[in-house]
Amino acid sequence: MYKFLILTFVFCVLGSCIEPFEFQTETETFEDALVIEASLTNEMKQHKVKLSRALRFEDLTSTPERNARVIIIDDSQNEIVFQETEEGIYLSDPFAAQKGIKYSLVVETNDGTVYRSDPESFESESEIQEVFANRETNDEGEDGIFVYTDSFDSSGDSQYYRYEYEETYKIIAPNWTPLDFQLTNYEPCNPDFSSTAILYDLEIVRRDQEEQTCYNTISSNDIIQTSSAGLSDSKIERFPVRFIPASDFILTHRYSILVKQYVQSTDAFSYYQSLENFSSSTSVFSEIQPGFLEGNISAENDSDKKVLGYFEVASVSEKRIFFGFRDFYPEAPFPLYIKNCVPFSTPLEHISYCYNGPASGNTCPESLIERMARNSITYVSVNDGTVGLTCPGEYVVVERECGDCTALGSNIVPDFWIE
Repeated sequence: MYKFLILTFVFCVLGSCIEPFEFQTETETFEDALVIEASLTNEMKQHKVKLSRALRFEDLTSTPERNARVIIIDDSQNEIVFQETEEGIYLSDPFAAQKGIKYSLVVETNDGTVYRSDPESFESESEIQEVFANRETNDEGEDGIFVYTDSFDSSGDSQYYRYEYEETYKIIAPNWTPLDFQLTNYEPCNPDFSSTAILYDLEIVRRDQEEQTCYNTISSNDIIQTSSAGLSDSKIERFPVRFIPASDFILTHRYSILVKQYVQSTDAFSYYQSLENFSSSTSVFSEIQPGFLEGNISAENDSDKKVLGYFEVASVSEKRIFFGFRDFYPEAPFPLYIKNCVPFSTPLEHISYCYNGPASGNTCPESLIERMARNSITYVSVNDGTVGLTCPGEYVVVERECGDCTALGSNIVPDFWIE
């Protein structure tokens, strides 16, 4: 069905060549391939393995792989068992990988197929010395904030690095008020087919939870790598992990970024670098590509069973910093909010969905009651007649994101948060 070119990648990083993973050309699609996302680190935590099945190539879709047996075996034959806690998500009890010990991932699926990784270990560690932010202009001429990291391994053994980050930002709803709508007993379809009226009870009540200030956390989804191979020492200086345009509203009030640095093996670095070049997806493991990137996991005794993924064992170092817009732009206007928060008004009620009488000829926008039922608006004030002149209503409202921050994040303050 498809004819694909064999893609060959040869990576030479700062003069030190690393062996590439090969793309295998396939003439069939990759439907039903097992997709494995798994990494093991020296962090004391519950480690996670995510399993899914690739569905149709055309749709780039996948489905969770349920009821698999997932274990990690070390080179002393000790087993670490993972339990399925959500569909396709398998967690271990808390433990930390140990330097120099080899670990293998074994997955047995419902159909009895056993998938096993090559034995992997980490042999070096490198600490992040500093994470810092600078206001600069990127290569496209865009003003913003670069987040950089410095690290150093005095042993000189660390050469290949991969980075991830989690960014958390504070949200303050610009049109929050202490009052909101409470809609109950709503019946949009009046059983009396001759009636235009709808049934409902509506109150204006005080909010019963925090909805003015929230926090949202987003994890990186790009492959971010660098190398010190070929340099005189294992030092990383001013490596850019993240660029945030000055126009991005996440900077407005307060912003925090946690940077994680993984020290990779040569093979792991090569695999992820190949994957970065091979994939334009925002989620690199969910997109099945026209070609096959062979990792370090295979099906035992069945070469026809396809598997995508790489089992990585790495040491990790992390640091967190905080800053805000005013730290870099003391007098500039704040970035625009994520929504255009213009108060508006429309008629409160709508005609019963079951009304079968003559058409009313109403051309006004969707009623406030319908929007309340969808939880898409929040209360601002009683309308004094100056808002919604074409189709005025009793109340002035805004889109929910403008008056209720829980539409964009959590109202629970993160444990790590510092004002």
